[in-house]
Amino acid sequence: MGFLTRLLVFISLFTGLVSGFALQKLPLIQFDEGYTQLFGDQNLIVHRDGKSVRLILDERTGSGFVSNDIYLHGFFSSSIKLPADYSAGVVIAFYLSNGDIYEKNHDEIDFEFLGNIRGKEWRIQTNIYGNGSTHLGREERYNLWFDPTEDFHRYSILWSPSHIIFYVDNIPIREVKRTASMGGDFPAKPMSLYATIWDGSKWATNGGKYGVNYKFAPYVAQFTDMILHGCAVDPIEKVLSCQDGAAEDLRLASEITESQRKKMDSLRRKHMTYSYCYDRTRYKVALPECVVNQEEAKRLRVYDPVTFGGIPHHHRHGKHRSKSRQSI
Repeated sequence: MGFLTRLLVFISLFTGLVSGFALQKLPLIQFDEGYTQLFGDQNLIVHRDGKSVRLILDERTGSGFVSNDIYLHGFFSSSIKLPADYSAGVVIAFYLSNGDIYEKNHDEIDFEFLGNIRGKEWRIQTNIYGNGSTHLGREERYNLWFDPTEDFHRYSILWSPSHIIFYVDNIPIREVKRTASMGGDFPAKPMSLYATIWDGSKWATNGGKYGVNYKFAPYVAQFTDMILHGCAVDPIEKVLSCQDGAAEDLRLASEITESQRKKMDSLRRKHMTYSYCYDRTRYKVALPECVVNQEEAKRLRVYDPVTFGGIPHHHRHGKHRSKSRQSI
């Protein structure tokens, strides 16, 4: 292999890393190696392959799981397939939180999938909290450019000391840069990864106009090809243990490439329907990290008003392994 060829291979590998950690090289984790059932008993089903999980919501209960380890920064990813047909009021969450440790000043980084009535599409909501700043929601909402019920799509969160980036199918849809003005509102304490399905009838669809209809239950969310790549924290010894290359990977991948940024900007123009930066009902003055674009503000006004709700408090607690868990 000549020098030029080797150089091109190196550039390709480096670009792949920065554009999504060269996902094909990150190890997929078996469910029992990385996660514990949080709640739901028989409404959590692990496939016989050990890497795929079904979370079920029915009239009895929802369900969820949580990572075995606590992380201070990392890359967290899963391929997810959402329930089809009528799904109004259904909320599926893939998120980081430390509410079980810091009840009054917890951090959170959220992907929430909001169901809809028949004929209307699922929506994605992203949000971050830092140091208990739940009164300062930083939500954004987006329509999807594909049907998330027909096949699996990959959703990922990158959390580094300086950035939070949300990805859909390895394309960034949102970047949050840590700024001095945000202070403690930027998540900075160790967190666990969670995935849950639950009844959000009071707010999730048209501000609660349409709730969960259990005639269409069970609602099934499928998770597979899960990745936990980061720096785990021993909660007792307070020792940080990073997986091979994780710290450097996070540093490199925190910088969005020019190509990625063009894709992100295009997706946001076409599919973002709400941003907290333009919500003058909630915030008379935009939060300090916001860069206000008047053209964008005008475009987003047609989607007002928007109603929000939070992840139930008990979904951040009670790590346990249910003896009733099913396998298929």
